Amino acid sequence: MYLKLFRASEEAVNVLIAAQRECEELYVSAPEPELKVITLSEQGCGNKAKPTNHPQIKKKDSD
Repeated sequence: MYLKLFRASEEAVNVLIAAQRECEELYVSAPEPELKVITLSEQGCGNKAKPTNHPQIKKKDSD
């Protein structure tokens, strides 16, 4: 009984490790996002800044 439980636990851990490795490989092989520095107004409050280029949000440049 305990041997069966241990083997199932070990298999579950191995599945999690494999999934983590796959996700790490996807992260490492993904292109780096373009970072953009924005400035906030001196008056401060409020979110008046334009959104930056987020890797999951596609935005066409108007240039």
